[in-house]
Amino acid sequence: MLETLRHIVQEVNAAEGLDDALDIIVRRVREAMGTEVCSVYMRDANTGRYVFRATEGLNEEQVGIASLAAGEGLVGLVAEREEPVNLENAENHPSFQFLPDIGEERYHAFLGVPIIHQRDVLGVLVVQQAHRRRFDESDEAFLVTMSAQLAGVIAHAQVTGAVQEDISPGEGAPAKIGGVPGAPGIAIGTAVVVSPIADLYAVPQRQAEDRRQELRAFREALQSVTRDVQAVADNLGSQLSPEDHALFDVYLGILDDSAIGAEVVGLIRAGQWAQGALSQVMIEHIRHFERMEHSYLKERAVDVKDLGTRVLAYLQEADKEERSFPDQTILVGEELTASSLGEIPREKLAGLISVRGSGNSHVAILARAMGVPTVMGAVDLPYTRLQDREVVIDGYNGTVHLNPLPEVKQRFQEVLDEDLALTLDLESLRDLPCETLDGHRMPLWVNTGLMADVTRSLEQGAEGVGLYRTEIPFLLRDRFPSEEEQRQIYRNQLEAFAPRPVTMRTLDIGGDKSLPYFPIEEDNPFLGWRGIRVTLDHPEIFLAQIRAMLKANEGLNNLRIMLPMVCNVPELEEAMELIHRSHREVVQEGVEGELPPIGVMVEVPAAVYQARALARRVDFMSVGSNDLTQYLLAVDRNNARVADLYHSLHPAVLQALAAVAEASREENVPIGICGELAGDPEGAVLLLAMGYDVLSMNATSLPKVKKALRNVHLGEARDLLEEVMSLDRAGEVHQHLERFLTEHGMEKFIHNPVE
Repeated sequence: MLETLRHIVQEVNAAEGLDDALDIIVRRVREAMGTEVCSVYMRDANTGRYVFRATEGLNEEQVGIASLAAGEGLVGLVAEREEPVNLENAENHPSFQFLPDIGEERYHAFLGVPIIHQRDVLGVLVVQQAHRRRFDESDEAFLVTMSAQLAGVIAHAQVTGAVQEDISPGEGAPAKIGGVPGAPGIAIGTAVVVSPIADLYAVPQRQAEDRRQELRAFREALQSVTRDVQAVADNLGSQLSPEDHALFDVYLGILDDSAIGAEVVGLIRAGQWAQGALSQVMIEHIRHFERMEHSYLKERAVDVKDLGTRVLAYLQEADKEERSFPDQTILVGEELTASSLGEIPREKLAGLISVRGSGNSHVAILARAMGVPTVMGAVDLPYTRLQDREVVIDGYNGTVHLNPLPEVKQRFQEVLDEDLALTLDLESLRDLPCETLDGHRMPLWVNTGLMADVTRSLEQGAEGVGLYRTEIPFLLRDRFPSEEEQRQIYRNQLEAFAPRPVTMRTLDIGGDKSLPYFPIEEDNPFLGWRGIRVTLDHPEIFLAQIRAMLKANEGLNNLRIMLPMVCNVPELEEAMELIHRSHREVVQEGVEGELPPIGVMVEVPAAVYQARALARRVDFMSVGSNDLTQYLLAVDRNNARVADLYHSLHPAVLQALAAVAEASREENVPIGICGELAGDPEGAVLLLAMGYDVLSMNATSLPKVKKALRNVHLGEARDLLEEVMSLDRAGEVHQHLERFLTEHGMEKFIHNPVE
């Protein structure tokens, strides 16, 4: 069964669109199960009806025509119950409904299973037979497994169908793809697809603007590869026998104009650009060789892939020199990098979409610093088909919209216009203090990691840095930065904000942040070797970093050191001992300056319950609400499949935050927070009421939070907190906060899904 499943999934994965995928499914499932009929009904997003979309054994002329309403017939029953229905004699079931003209009159045995992707019923997969019998357990298990395996592939094919090659930009069915919020904001613009270097499977599809130019580029790339291979053959000439040397001629012959090369030329002449034509032809031949039984012929797939990759690399190099970007560019790629952002003028960059990556990815951090709306982890996005198509990004909710309906696009445009107007309106607040209507002062600090953050932060009126991510300089190098390199980086950051305080978090790697030169491979990295655990195991790394910080602080005295991922007192004491040791060493070297304040991040549940014990040993505490939330809820917020379970306003999260604030007050230790919740006006009001002393956030969130807090009384916020702490559901908390903001004239700060 596993082998059959694997082959079917492979075939469906290679399908060009939804119709092609469904045809493969019904044909191959019917063969595998030995049934007389296999059909697929797909739910129409607009009407909610289950449409007869593909069949083997019934009347194909009714495909796309016949349909059943939700809850209607046996198909509707399967979808409604979200579980299999297995009947020996279908027409005797009370839910049976005869569909005329599809030809199922003589089929009695019925087995239907739902096709479910991320809790959404996409359709129903059905097999039928003429003689009365109940499909056995193995049949049912196979079909359920088949449906579960194919649900994601079908969802992807649905979206792919919305952007088929023969559908013009702006046409096609509306499609919404979920991802992970990378940077807040709305963007409407034109997709520009960034391809990984020489990856045949990631070449965007587009038409040639100049066929002669594309042909010329292809032939020049072929000549370059031919020269490269010939040079290798000549260099090895004396070491190879004539028979072995002849293999190079065979190798070059693969791309000859009479073989694969001719197919590429044909596609270019038909209108495809060179890279797309090469990719299509090479992938077809690679798959052809991989399916062969003979091991020698099967190995030729490697040769074809190697040659195709070499030609593609030359084509990409030539294209890079001539590339231009439209206004309002939405940069799209499988895994965007900081270097890909550097290729486009900032004034033309409207948004970013990355199929892979998380909200903590370097590119997401950079996007937030630049104020560019971003969606990460859009795994179902058929990104190679998006070139030059209009795309809408909702960075607040982490969604991408293709072919949006006019009214939906208009609503997004209204939100975008409101955001721009709000930004202009909030500029006047820059030099005003953040204090409530009854005079309670709340310092607003920023989270930084790049020098690009500095100017933006100061322009927005930041009063300090609550989190400087020291891992960013480590991520940007191909080796550990030296102590002197670190000193200079930290000095620049401290000088830029002086005399404002700068809180530097010691190296926080592991989880979704790994150094290319110091890989950490674990089955469960978020529960593994990360944060303070890594640096305590490698004191040479920790000591060098602390020494660099202390030296950078000389004469400025605005440094604060913060320890990440602390979950017990011994870890804290060990780290403190190393910090004191480093301070003694730099003083002996002649560096002047007192030991700076030292604090811990509360990021794991253990630290919540030991908050008082930790507070007694430090100068300040700061909650990392992002990690604390995901650990409390057991939800990876960077996983699009479970991202909707990540609720920063979950009652358990609010109770933990309140408990930490109370523990810090009892020990008379300042408490701050530097997660995304601090930058959300709704969350900021609650944190104010809980007694947090400092809120630290991305620079773009500063004006909104300042505006929100300047519009409330501390007493009102405390009354609101008392109300929401008695609630049992995150949704109810959110509704209360929405109502509160609306009553205080701040409805513009509420961002819900537009649809």
